[in-house]
Amino acid sequence: MRAPLLRSGLKKSLVSVGKKKPHKTTLAFGNTFSDHMLDCNWTSSNGWGSPEIIPYGPLNLSPAVSCLHYGLQCFEGMKAYKGQKGEIRLFRPDMNMARLNLSSKRLSLPTFDGGEYTECIKELLRTDKDWIPEGEGYSMYLRPTHISTHPYLGVNSPECSKLFTIMSPVGPYYKEGFAPVKLYADSNNVRAWPGGVGGAKVGGKSIGCF
Repeated sequence: MRAPLLRSGLKKSLVSVGKKKPHKTTLAFGNTFSDHMLDCNWTSSNGWGSPEIIPYGPLNLSPAVSCLHYGLQCFEGMKAYKGQKGEIRLFRPDMNMARLNLSSKRLSLPTFDGGEYTECIKELLRTDKDWIPEGEGYSMYLRPTHISTHPYLGVNSPECSKLFTIMSPVGPYYKEGFAPVKLYADSNNVRAWPGGVGGAKVGGKSIGCF
């Protein structure tokens, strides 16, 4: 029987000395990352391994992994906020996990228990809570990502995958505050179509829909 993803097996390997945190007014979206990340691996033979909180750093991947050659990758964008009393709040993580599972299934990647993985994310946030900037408009951006680590060329269902989450402290998306923006409606290039991946948030698409 293949193992499910369980928060009870969560392990930690923490940095001895953390990175210097930039002042929150200098934060640019996606340019700064916290000390740690969440990592969990799956194989078709054994199922999910133990999730781990590890130091943020490069991934060790085969050059032949199918996430690079065939686009078998999906992701989510989430935010966590710090309240006035220091409490950490996530905005509807259940919906993010539901879409990540939908996207994973669409790519023949394994699904997982979203509630269990959310609890692992909460522990990652508690571990790096000092990285969450305080104040209106500031938050911790989380990027849960699921990639195929199948190390062979050829179009096949993946035999292994990696589910990980990195975190980036961010400030207001628009420095000048909320203001009207220009949009361009393109009727020639279609992003979503029946039978495609319009309902999934996959590699090669900047914005998904639910």
